[in-house]
Amino acid sequence: MAEMFDHAPQLWSGQLRSALTAVPDETPVHVGVADGPGNFVDGYEELVLVHAEPVEQADGTKTVPQQVRFTLFADAAAGAYYLDVD
Repeated sequence: MAEMFDHAPQLWSGQLRSALTAVPDETPVHVGVADGPGNFVDGYEELVLVHAEPVEQADGTKTVPQQVRFTLFADAAAGAYYLDVD
């Protein structure tokens, strides 16, 4: 059985805005998704930012109020890909 561990990353809120101040508007924003929780050392999947919007998170019950998370949406980088026919 695999050993369990708690993963508690430092989440960004206002840091993204300040990190992008010197970046020109036409610069593509790339997103690197870790291979595992907190694991950027062994590599990451590189995606490009394509959209951002507030998304309501509902748990399916009426007892917990809905939360809204501002979500960045990423997609595969531009290029030629094999069609997945599964």
